[in-house]
Amino acid sequence: MPELSAGTHRWSVPDGSNLLDALNQQGLNVPYSCRAGSCHACLVRCLEGEPDDARPDALSAAQRLDGWRLACQCRVIGDLRVAAFDPVRDGQTAQVHSADWLGDVLRLRLRPERALRYRAGQHLLLWLGSVARPYSLASLPGDDDALEFHIDCRHPGAFRDRARRLRTGDRVGLGELGGGALHYDPDWQDRPLWLLGAGTGLAPLWAVAREALRQGHQGGIRLLHVAYDAAGHYLAPALQRISGIESICVLHADLEAALAGLPPASRQTIALLCGAPTFVERLARRLFIAGVPRNQVLADVFVEPA
Repeated sequence: MPELSAGTHRWSVPDGSNLLDALNQQGLNVPYSCRAGSCHACLVRCLEGEPDDARPDALSAAQRLDGWRLACQCRVIGDLRVAAFDPVRDGQTAQVHSADWLGDVLRLRLRPERALRYRAGQHLLLWLGSVARPYSLASLPGDDDALEFHIDCRHPGAFRDRARRLRTGDRVGLGELGGGALHYDPDWQDRPLWLLGAGTGLAPLWAVAREALRQGHQGGIRLLHVAYDAAGHYLAPALQRISGIESICVLHADLEAALAGLPPASRQTIALLCGAPTFVERLARRLFIAGVPRNQVLADVFVEPA
């Protein structure tokens, strides 16, 4: 059986073992969220040996050359020595600029040590102690040097419990930028843009909508936000203040009626979806029936870690 080592740990694992599972079964607590190669939370560096990588395209050529791999996408097929991503050693930290509440949503604004280059709609890995989670950027590049995130704190969780205690001046580790499905393409300027999100899945769509307006979008923007109750429409006042966006706030209980009431989609419509897997699948089916081609429906799916 191959031998796997990380830090002072060295042990044998069955041939073909998933690298993320093998590390966490040993108690190394490598973070993860999506297990699909999108969130980049499980980034590890291969110091000796090479795993079988199912998603070599998920990282840049420079990252791969440096030995970085996504543990969730790798199988152990030979002796391997790895080191998990460390935000202090391998990334950077940011200072909490503000942490205020919009109902149960924590609006967190961070100022990084160094300016971060990103696109509207991307997500970034945040570290609090040994716990990491990917969160979408709600801020716009170039507008401010602060990075804004919306964290749903309705329920307990390892990261959320720490986030609730954040105060101005605290430090947060920054990991890898991810995403790319949710973005604004200047070639869409004359095409209808539909943005549909649930809960804090609104955050990247809020950024994309403002980026579209900043680039002079002419095709119309419809934004539909789904929440469990009225308080969950945490950005409703801000959306109403912006001209150029038709915003629709819908409760989960009324979603079917709201979808049935949407006007017919143009074959030119671009739809961006963000939310839990069942929500995204439900909307993608509805949009296809409404006439939006599948290749014009782009989605980011967020999965709660086990």
